[in-house]
Amino acid sequence: MAAAQSAQEAERQRRVADEHARLASVAGQMARNFAASADSEHRLARTLIELEPLGYSLLAERRWPGSARNTIDIILVGPGGVVIVEAKAWRDVTVAAGHAFRGQDDVTGELAQLADLVLRAQTGLAEIGLAAGEITAMAVVPDGHVPRTELFGVTVLGEAAAVTDIARRGIRLNAEQIARVRTELDRLFPPLTTGPIDVVPEESIETPVRGIPLGIDLDSLTTQQIQDALLEGIRKAPIEEWMSFLDPAQARLVRRGFAGPSLIHGAAGTGKTVVALHRAAHLARTMEGRVLVTTFVRTLPRVLAALMLRLAPDVADRIDFRSVHSFARDVLVQRGRPVIIDVVAADRVFKDLWERDGKSGPLGAIDPAPAYWQEEIAYVLKGRGLSSFEQYAELPRLGRRRPMNFEQRVEMWRLYVAYEEAIAARDILDWEDVVLEAEASLAAIPLLGYAAVVVDEAQDLSCAMVRMLHSVVGDEPDGLNLVGDGQQTIYPGGYTLAEAGVSITGRSVVLNRNYRNTIQIAHFAAGLIEGEQVVDIESGALVDDSAKVGRRGPRPVYTVFRSRYTHDSSLVERVQQIIEESDGTTGYGDIGVLALYPWHAREAADALEAAGIPVIQLEKYDGTPTNAVKFGTIKRAKGLEFKEVLVVRTPPHLVQPEAGPDEDDAALERRSLQRRELYVAMTRARDGLWVGVA
Repeated sequence: MAAAQSAQEAERQRRVADEHARLASVAGQMARNFAASADSEHRLARTLIELEPLGYSLLAERRWPGSARNTIDIILVGPGGVVIVEAKAWRDVTVAAGHAFRGQDDVTGELAQLADLVLRAQTGLAEIGLAAGEITAMAVVPDGHVPRTELFGVTVLGEAAAVTDIARRGIRLNAEQIARVRTELDRLFPPLTTGPIDVVPEESIETPVRGIPLGIDLDSLTTQQIQDALLEGIRKAPIEEWMSFLDPAQARLVRRGFAGPSLIHGAAGTGKTVVALHRAAHLARTMEGRVLVTTFVRTLPRVLAALMLRLAPDVADRIDFRSVHSFARDVLVQRGRPVIIDVVAADRVFKDLWERDGKSGPLGAIDPAPAYWQEEIAYVLKGRGLSSFEQYAELPRLGRRRPMNFEQRVEMWRLYVAYEEAIAARDILDWEDVVLEAEASLAAIPLLGYAAVVVDEAQDLSCAMVRMLHSVVGDEPDGLNLVGDGQQTIYPGGYTLAEAGVSITGRSVVLNRNYRNTIQIAHFAAGLIEGEQVVDIESGALVDDSAKVGRRGPRPVYTVFRSRYTHDSSLVERVQQIIEESDGTTGYGDIGVLALYPWHAREAADALEAAGIPVIQLEKYDGTPTNAVKFGTIKRAKGLEFKEVLVVRTPPHLVQPEAGPDEDDAALERRSLQRRELYVAMTRARDGLWVGVA
């Protein structure tokens, strides 16, 4: 009995001794980890301080918002934005299946906390207008122990990679913006101590980089690496100021959550496309699944994609930029539906039918030209996806000035059916058919993979297009994001979102400040469409999206020329004058030459080229900065802006205040659409506007 008790006591003492040894080992490891962490933090600070000559400030030992104990190692603020940096003395780091591991230990929570800090910083700095994409986070580990990877938007990388990544960001914030951001960071993340924090480089050498002496820690970074990073950052085209800093109201709107489909609308120049891009990036960062950014103009997605690569390279690969038509076509192709689109053949079919059966009938008495009736099919019948005459017979044709009685609608429906049968017999589709077939396909088999859809220039879409895109995400929170301006509607026809089955009750936001135009440009353009009636897609009421304008500038130049020769000569002189008087602040790439018709734009470009001025067609422009005057149709310029805009070969009847004596309702409708098109062209101008009438 005594022997058994003695054995039990010995076993107990052994377990106690083992536990003491284990605790001592843990304490020792914690001490080593703490020492290693402190050493990593100081070494990293010595490395990152090399960025100070580039305009960066290093804010060390900052408190977490609302915490007295938790601290942030380093916050960098400078030309490349804000970077929250945590030094991690981690070895054998791996990221797999949404988790981060240090050896066998799961350290996912630490990266999640860092991601939460980024969100807090984004929310706080939105109050001064800093775009969310300018705030990032890094978990920096000793070099050679981790491949560059990312989790929750936090980049895990080595010391050398960290400093070179920051250096090659280029210039995204100017000195005034950096000062504003630093002041706000001091408020959001107060210092842990009140005294200055000194970071003294150890065992460093003085090496001039582009004339700047830098102390380089040889264990973490080489002189050549910092040189290469600096040079790459300098060569990078500076990001446009509007990409980095927004109005605080815009910055908050970018991050706002909506319980279902939403609409952001406002007059020209209020920053709708800017907000749409930033919102797409925000949704890509915060939602699982891809984000689709789409618009009616087929050339604009290419430009927006290039801008997104510069705005938010961290999520650009999760955002698809497509025109509505190309998206619809690809849906059908990927589902095995042969798609043969022949717009020229379809146009010929309709015009043959019109000459044979339509021109001499009731419709020809309204308008003998086939274009008006092709628009009726594209924007009213197919645009709404009408499937029976009964639907058409009682339809309010919003946006169409010319009323149609029952007999005329019967004739229109007959012509429409004949056209559909004729192109079906030739096994071809027009673009409206592609949209309708894609809508039907998506209704039958939902498309997986997209978490959100952002629609820029939503006012240009047909009812069927909105229904098709709505079906991709349904009424999910933040799923469908519509951005547009009724005053910039340049296509006939109209509808309300209720007709498309989309409810945005309580989720409509108006932007009411014009950031682009000067007062002179805004007033000149508004005078062109004064009294024009445009139906709002939200309510069906008349649009009144006025906006405040704060900047002043020169009066627009408006001239009526007696000949095309004098018009083109004046155009060339104007472009040369802009360059000469700008003192290097304006280049050819800041100028847009826009026209209603493609041949007018081409003739203007020929005149510029003959004078030795470089030009690039808008259809070939992909968003990459170029030192060439951009030219093209007004439709191709939607969503873009230029320092200087020259509107060429403007038809005289569009700028006359009164209608001609022979203009009927159909002619007035065409004139109204073209005037709004000119309004779009004029409001692309930021600083200067020239309008030539020939």
